[in-house]
Amino acid sequence: MNTRLKATIGLATLAFAACASAQGQITFYESEGFRGRAFATSRPVDDFARVGFNDRAASVVVDSGRWEACEDARFGGRCVVLRQGSYDSLNGLGMENRISSVRPAQDDRTYSNSPEPLAAPTYDYRRIPNERLYNVPVTSSRAVVATPERRCWVERQQVATAQPEQSRGNSIGGTIVGGLLGGILGHQIGGGTGNTVATIGGAVAGGMAGNAVGSRVGANNETSTTTRDVQRCDSPVANAKPEYWDVTYNFQGSEHHAQMSTRPGRTITVNRNGEPRM
Repeated sequence: MNTRLKATIGLATLAFAACASAQGQITFYESEGFRGRAFATSRPVDDFARVGFNDRAASVVVDSGRWEACEDARFGGRCVVLRQGSYDSLNGLGMENRISSVRPAQDDRTYSNSPEPLAAPTYDYRRIPNERLYNVPVTSSRAVVATPERRCWVERQQVATAQPEQSRGNSIGGTIVGGLLGGILGHQIGGGTGNTVATIGGAVAGGMAGNAVGSRVGANNETSTTTRDVQRCDSPVANAKPEYWDVTYNFQGSEHHAQMSTRPGRTITVNRNGEPRM
């Protein structure tokens, strides 16, 4: 191979690399929220079946550029344009598990269906294509449950009032007054020994009658009610759902911690730095 041919090939290689860099890169994930297996490309792919990712993409991260993703191979069927940013779910676009080809969007073409992406991925444990991964044992996991808020409110309610001291004394006063009047009446009616008996009997009968009258007056006072503001609170939820799981694992002799949205299994997947990858 002569020197001129080698120079030509070298320039062509650099030009292709520069073109691919200008086009940007796009990464597909097989689960929503940038989870699961990932596939990235910086060049057109006319058939995802060749890379084992046909109809598998559920979320996307566009590192740079604009990309046209189509539901059929060779850019056929319905297509959408994905701009730089993150798409945590393709379900809203009707493209979840339906993408079969992708290519850089043409600059001279107008696209009407360009959805607004997120500024950045919302999931830190997303996998990076061609990243070496390791399975390490989980040493402990603890569910962290947030304290539920207690809801309180104020409502109007009728409340029974306590019997006044004056009302509670009515029965005693009635007994005394009734006894005096009954004694006088019995004394006037009886005579001799009978006079004494009648006096005592009249006092007893009058006292009982006076006590009955006083009790009725007191009872009427005891049943009085008033309306006031009363605070009530509901009970916190007993079986609250864990907010996250605090997971501890060992990797290369060092202890690591991670917060996960679901309970982990016996092992956890990490990269060479010990960072979780889901």
